[in-house]
Amino acid sequence: MKCRIIFFAAAFACGIVMSACKPATTKNTAAPAQSANTPAVSRTAGPLPDKGFSAQISFHDPPVKLRMGQKETIMVKVKNTSDVIWWQRGGETNDRSDNKFYIAVGNRWLDKDGKRTSDVEGHNGIPKDLRPGEETDMTLLITAPKEPGEYTIELDMVQEAVSWFGDKGSHTTKAKVTGVK
Repeated sequence: MKCRIIFFAAAFACGIVMSACKPATTKNTAAPAQSANTPAVSRTAGPLPDKGFSAQISFHDPPVKLRMGQKETIMVKVKNTSDVIWWQRGGETNDRSDNKFYIAVGNRWLDKDGKRTSDVEGHNGIPKDLRPGEETDMTLLITAPKEPGEYTIELDMVQEAVSWFGDKGSHTTKAKVTGVK
């Protein structure tokens, strides 16, 4: 009996000593800090933060004349001028069956007064993820307006089902195009 008491006392003393030797842990509720050079990262598909809607787009050789309804593939260069990674599919992972959240270049047609027409817009998803400052060359299939006249083609980036970048303050690129019969 005396041995049992000594044994339990020793075990109890070891337990106290071990718990006293554990390093103190503090619960850190703050999000990890990102350095100024680290891009903002959102890994799941979803809307970009407002600061992610910043792009630079340029034509390689903009069309000058197109026949009514003509389909033409143009070459464009897009650059991510934000500090957010543009995931090709809107997130590092995206298990959606639609294109929601995909990042794409697109075009819209403006009439001679600068108002948007209801003519077909072209959209083409970026071919790869683009980190801040990265750029890529890509194609865009456009369809000329149905009526002859003077038009402006406007290139812009779009996050599908979220927003055109130009609507969030990003610069768009424009070129004059004459629609002929």
